[in-house]
Parts: sequence; structure tokens; C-alpha cells
Amino acid sequence: MELKVNPTGRLRGELVIPGDKSISHRAIILGSLAKGKTLVRGLLEAEDCLNTIKAFQAMGVKIIKKSPGEYLIEGVGLRGLKEPEEVIDCGNSGTGMRLLTGLLAPQRFYSVLTGDASLRKRPMDRVIKPLTMMGARIWGREDKYAPLSIKGSVLSGLEYTLPVASAQVKSALLLAGLYAGGDLKLTEPGQSRDHTERMLKGFGVNLHKKDNRIFLDSKEEIRLYGQEINVPGDLSSAAFFLVAGLITGESEILLRNVGINPTRSGLLEVVKEMGGRIELLNQRQAGGEPVADIMVRSSYLKGIVIEGEIIPRLIDELPVIAVMASQAEGETVIRDAAELRVKETDRIRAIVRELSRLGVEIEELTDGMVIKGPSRIRGGVRVKSYGDHRMAMSLAIAGLLADDMIIIEDSRSINTSFPEFPGLLKQLFQ
Repeated sequence: MELKVNPTGRLRGELVIPGDKSISHRAIILGSLAKGKTLVRGLLEAEDCLNTIKAFQAMGVKIIKKSPGEYLIEGVGLRGLKEPEEVIDCGNSGTGMRLLTGLLAPQRFYSVLTGDASLRKRPMDRVIKPLTMMGARIWGREDKYAPLSIKGSVLSGLEYTLPVASAQVKSALLLAGLYAGGDLKLTEPGQSRDHTERMLKGFGVNLHKKDNRIFLDSKEEIRLYGQEINVPGDLSSAAFFLVAGLITGESEILLRNVGINPTRSGLLEVVKEMGGRIELLNQRQAGGEPVADIMVRSSYLKGIVIEGEIIPRLIDELPVIAVMASQAEGETVIRDAAELRVKETDRIRAIVRELSRLGVEIEELTDGMVIKGPSRIRGGVRVKSYGDHRMAMSLAIAGLLADDMIIIEDSRSINTSFPEFPGLLKQLFQ
């Protein structure tokens, strides 16, 4: 599948951004583990989240689609899951696989997790290692790659410092900790997104958190109770239109109902530091998450240095940030982002290669890149997404500034997180 992108003079309009992928995954998981019914509105109906729904249906959870984005989950309680008859396929979702590994480790049955070719190349040892320290029995190719074979075990508590700030690893351990026979004490080296902690509290779990330390007390009886959850729009999805509005001339875009959780809103801070004209309107709370409408207008941008503690809070947005940096005056340096090398593809290498093909002056670093701008985007070029949804959409935004059409190869991956993307982009053409 190929995506063809034509240049545009300006973008105008108002968009409602689909539901947050991270929150959607967690709503399905915790709703399934709760006692009673959970109603989820605004759930992201992309392949990653639909695969998580199928996983829990395979384990005996009744999940009913009532209308687009609205799902009723009849929770079975912490000990109500059943052994799946087939291998669970997580598709392309690293979040799905890592969180399910943590959840399945303490169950009273055997299970196997697999995924597509891309996911089977992504390392899972950062989850397997601490879970094994808790007593989990998990086998994988080379002890770190899927398929993962999990024999449910009785788990003990754990005091653990994560080697890198990772919401997926933290969440996997928290899910395992719900079943552990001892206290769970986690420390992060930096702040990663905190959707799991927020949602666990919303479901009734007495979780204690201070700074980057999290504590689950095994002496307290843990029960989850059904909830109503309204999923806000995904900031990582909004990022593509936000950048498009900044870098295309005479543009003005209003993005409705976007989650602005401070543990993942580093993009907004970077945009402001670069001189971008964005405004947060109608700020409010929805389901324990901060939400706003975001107004973005075309802007004169300047290069900056992006490094340190902010990186975990914008790691998924770095491909499109690189596109934004290509239109900024001067040099933008991105460091401390080695995590990009173990995403759906080696995103550092992929970004550098494909933006270079489009005429961007960009240099690869071990843990990031240097981008010099502003660059003229070359059209009439075929570029590769490497089967990576964020690469495909970032290249599409770059194509808006090209002097001719660009063609993005293997763009089907967009369906894993944002199937509405091409249609919403067309809505903005004026």
C-alpha cells in the first residue's frame, strides 16, 4: 500500500482527534479485570487496540461494541480470566505485548504471545528480566524476542529501579504487582507517562506515588470496580496536524479534545521554545486526564537543543519533530533518544535516511540527530516507511512542503494506530 501526498499552500479547519491509544489499551485491560461493567467512550478503533480487545475476549471477557468508539466491558475480576485456546496475536503493538506479559505472568494458566514480523524483532527482555525476579516463568527466542511462552506462577514482591524511564515496563510490573505476594516498589530514572497509575486509582486501587517512586502495598486487598471512561484525543496523533499547521504558510487548525497529560506533553513545550504559535483552549479534566482544544497557526521557528528529562515525554513524537526542525531557522540537536532505535524500526536511522532523500540536511548521532534548516523539501521522490506508522505519517507531513508529489511506500502500518489520518489530512486542504 502506498500513500501519495501532494504539496499544499495552507491548511485550515477543525478536527476531532481519535482516542488516545495508550489510554484505550489500559481501559480495555483494567475494565476486563474489574468487578462489574465498564463503559468506554472514545476508544481508539485502530488495529493495536482491537487486537487487545480480541486478546481479552479469548480469555473469556465479554466486550460488546455499542456504537463507534463505545464499548461495554463485563469485567471478570482479577482471578476471572480463562486460559486462551489459541496463541494471542498482539499484531504490531509493543504496548499490548509488554502489558499482557506482566498481566499473564501471575495467572493460573499457560499462554503464548506473538505479533507481526516487526513486533517479533522488538526486545522484550526489559520486561522479562524484572518479572523473572518476581518469580515469573517466561520463555522467548534468545530469551528476549516473541513469541513469548508464559507459564503462570505465584509472584513475590519486588523493589526495582527501571534502567530507563518506560511506561510500558512500569505498567507491566504494576499489573503483575496486583497479584504479587509482597510489596511492589518501583523507581524510575525519569518521568514516563502515568496513564496506568491514574487509571488504577480511578478503578479503586490504593496506589501510592511520590516523585518517580511508586508503591503497591501487598497487605491491602486489591479490587478493581467498573467505571465509565471517556478517552481523550491522542496527543501523539494530534502531533502530525499540529506540526503541519506550524510549517505550512497561512495555516490555522483547531484540534478538539486532545489529552495534554504533563507526562507526555513534551511536544508542546518544544513547540513553544521553538517559537511556535499554539494556544490551549477550554482546558478541563476528563476521566482523570487533563484535556484541551489546541489552536495552532503557521509560525516562524528557530532551532533548539532537545535532550535530557524531556525525551521520555515526547519519544513517540520525535519523527515529526524532526520534520518540524527541518523548517526551523538554524540547528536543532536531538540527544538522549537511543530508545528510538528499538521502536517499530530503528527510527533514528530511518528518519535520517528518508529526510535526506527529501533534501533535508540531517546528520545521524548515536542517540539522536542534528537537523539544519530551513530546508527545501524535494518532491517527485519515493520514500520508505519501513512498516512504521509514525514514520509514514511524519513523511506525509514533510510531503506537504515538497515541490511535487511524494510517494510513501508500505503505508498500511498507519492502520495500527491512526486509520483516519489520510482522511483527516484531506479535510484541511484549502
